[in-house]
Amino acid sequence: MIALTTIGLGVAGYLTYVHYSGATPVCSIKGNPCSQVQKSQYSKLAGVPVALIGLIGYILILGSLLAREGERARFATAGLTLGGFGFSAYLTYRELFTLHKICEWCVSSAVIVTVLMLLSTWRFLRGDVLPPSASSSTGTEELGPEPAPPVGAAHS
Repeated sequence: MIALTTIGLGVAGYLTYVHYSGATPVCSIKGNPCSQVQKSQYSKLAGVPVALIGLIGYILILGSLLAREGERARFATAGLTLGGFGFSAYLTYRELFTLHKICEWCVSSAVIVTVLMLLSTWRFLRGDVLPPSASSSTGTEELGPEPAPPVGAAHS
């Protein structure tokens, strides 16, 4: 999940750079719909570029992944990724049904945050799963008492 989040940071960082520098985003689709999406009215929320919102979101997700493992950290990651998924779904809807343009950078971020949301939700619902050696000092308590020797077996 850390690797995926880092890739998401790269995508959102690039789109934030494009926004503030005024550069034209690299796009393999004819007509460069990425540029049109980046300059649309939906590229900002309350005056803040959505690319910057995404960058901040990925930074927060990374922070929650690097935090000490526990239920709160897993809950934070799940909540952040669920929020990112919802926001990304809204923006994808706007791309498809309002702008009628597809930005491959935006789609890549949407795919990343969707996978992160699925993984973090599974991780949260799974709860604490520790290997036997981490749950006790000897690792045998989790297996129960040692079985009795068969009747008639020699004792040492």
